[in-house]
Amino acid sequence: MTDVSEREILTNFAAMAKKTQFGSRIGLIAATVGSAVGLGNVWRFPAEAQANGGAAFLILYIGCVFLLGVPVMLAEFSLGRGTGSDASGAFRILAPRKRWWLVGALAILASYLILSFYMVVAGWTLEYLWQSLTGGLYEMPSGADAETVSSVFHTRMGEYVSGTWRPLSVTFLMIAANLFILMRGVQKGIEKMSNLMMPLLFILLVVFACVSMTLPKAVEGLSFFLSPDFTKITPTVVINALGQSFFSLSLGMGILITYSAYFPKDTRLVQTAVTVSLLDLVVALLMGVIIFPAVMSFGLSGESLEGATLVFVTLPEVFMHMPGTQWWSALFFLLLMVAALTSTISLGEVSIAYVQNHFRMSRRKACLWVMLPLLPLSSLSSLSQGVLSDVRILGMNWFDFLNNTATNIMLPVAAILTCVFLGWAVPKEYFRKEVTNGGRVGARWFPAVLFVVRFAAPVLIAMILMAKLLG
Repeated sequence: MTDVSEREILTNFAAMAKKTQFGSRIGLIAATVGSAVGLGNVWRFPAEAQANGGAAFLILYIGCVFLLGVPVMLAEFSLGRGTGSDASGAFRILAPRKRWWLVGALAILASYLILSFYMVVAGWTLEYLWQSLTGGLYEMPSGADAETVSSVFHTRMGEYVSGTWRPLSVTFLMIAANLFILMRGVQKGIEKMSNLMMPLLFILLVVFACVSMTLPKAVEGLSFFLSPDFTKITPTVVINALGQSFFSLSLGMGILITYSAYFPKDTRLVQTAVTVSLLDLVVALLMGVIIFPAVMSFGLSGESLEGATLVFVTLPEVFMHMPGTQWWSALFFLLLMVAALTSTISLGEVSIAYVQNHFRMSRRKACLWVMLPLLPLSSLSSLSQGVLSDVRILGMNWFDFLNNTATNIMLPVAAILTCVFLGWAVPKEYFRKEVTNGGRVGARWFPAVLFVVRFAAPVLIAMILMAKLLG
């Protein structure tokens, strides 16, 4: 147990400068949901559901979101709102004579590495949006059959991703868009963008879900997604459901600590955590409703929905079978670009908040210091798919190496240590007071939350980590 007294902690709080805050509860929820709802929800969840038994995986995933995700989210919210600091500063304030700040530093580094290759993927979504609008994506040889169409989409994706100047140009455009929004600040930039983008994202999801329900084999697709076969549940499926819940809520990235530092002090953390988790879950459910009826209806159910292939090959094939191909495709890639933008904005803010606080920089200068180095870093990730593909680190190109190191190793380690810190190194009353708003919100459930943070979450996240390392 730490030797830092509650009085010392409160003294540190009192010494904190007044922080920028979100301007409204709607903006707070929109920004926080936007930080969680990203590319992982749009393509990772359907792929995981297909590979792990459909509805059985879905039920496990829902359970993991609320049994693991919400308590760990509450832990990160408590660190952020309670200290009003960035992902590293929160640990430094609560344990000023210890090296726990390194946990926050690890989360910041991981989020920045993820941001560097997420910008590349975000650029791909922008390129496919443009190609959908101009019709270039659907130019096919005359009389092309289904096999030829699929081959063309695979070839086109490979040629584009492995290209040089075109992928770099759209990556730089996404970096510029992020810089523009982030330089406008928390309320005028992040919150205003989230208030616009998140309703648009949900509207597009609902529109696509409604269209998917009218497809020929919608019932068959929904049956796979919503009718559980519990014989398909294996230890591997359980671990995958844990992993999806962990990554879909952006745990361990420092995002939730950073954003919750902008929460007003009267924000009800439990209500916010449950709301964010529910909306994140709704996005995953809607993606399942969109994907599975479509792939069943058009004879694509045998294809792997893994990774980028789902959105850049399988779904364009689906749109080919629909009237108004060009416009449905454009709407989908607009949806994907919105998800990418809300993700990259939140990842960028983690580092910007840290640079502002620890180097006493203006927001404008901090944004430049954080975003400009992405030009060479993201370029490396993009070029590693093409001209630099022969440059290998542990057998992986630069893009895959960053992805594996940051998401599969650094994030789980940061999340485990965050739980250990709040569960054991900080006085229990600190956590209780934060999640109960100083006792104004009922706390009958608090022992269960504390148990998860102290015991269950570290063990379960460690299982995810081991599965990734051994897999």
